[in-house]
Amino acid sequence: MWWFQQGLSFLPSALVIWTSAAFIFSYITAVTLHHVDPALPYISDTGTVAPEKCLFGVMLNIAAVLCIATIYVRYKQVHALNPEENLIIKLNKAGLVLGILSCLGLSIVANFQKTTLFLAHVSGAVLTFGMGSLYMFVQTILSYQMQPKIHGKQVFWIRLLLVIWCGVSAFSMLTCSSILYSGNFGTDLVQKLHWNPEDKGYVLHMITTAAEWSMSFTFFGFFLTYIRDFQKISLRVEANLHGLTLYDTAPCPINNERTRLLSRDF
Repeated sequence: MWWFQQGLSFLPSALVIWTSAAFIFSYITAVTLHHVDPALPYISDTGTVAPEKCLFGVMLNIAAVLCIATIYVRYKQVHALNPEENLIIKLNKAGLVLGILSCLGLSIVANFQKTTLFLAHVSGAVLTFGMGSLYMFVQTILSYQMQPKIHGKQVFWIRLLLVIWCGVSAFSMLTCSSILYSGNFGTDLVQKLHWNPEDKGYVLHMITTAAEWSMSFTFFGFFLTYIRDFQKISLRVEANLHGLTLYDTAPCPINNERTRLLSRDF
């Protein structure tokens, strides 16, 4: 049995691979058609102009669904491992809410381009990166609470380093973007897709975009740490029938059907 066939480990793997492919395909298309510059464009700039915005939107919507599935499985796993720890239960629920909000933001970013509806796009970005960063922080705390009883310290330290990396990237992006969009470097920056080294604010722009890509890499790295954990879990779905037909008749006791949520042969 291959490693991705064990448990549900294919979920975080598929999430990272699919999202990376969405970024790469959109970037290649945008650069090939000269819609953006090759040197570190904003991630969303690579999905602003047709046809790449169509690909960007569809692939990120699917990525959002994969992300919700991954976050839900993680929630169920932590809950099953710690059924009576009140602090862990509360943090786990908070992580689930934060993760779903982050996925919602990802879908908003995918469907509302910054050059069309800037406020909606920024709101989606804040949800994606803001709630996503908090989700990583909560999961790191959970990892600390569960080691060494549930898993080793190594997993906690890896996730902690990724959270610190994410925090530094977020601080750099927020600081530089706030200065860049303060109005001192032009008023049409929202519509600007091409930058030259001679442009005012070019250095701030490059730092901001580099920090944005860096934050994305921390998200990828964090979800990859779930692979080993997800090898130890599988989910089942149970169908409860209230009768042998679908007519309005009195309920009668029948056997319920329980199967794996996803078959091993899938």
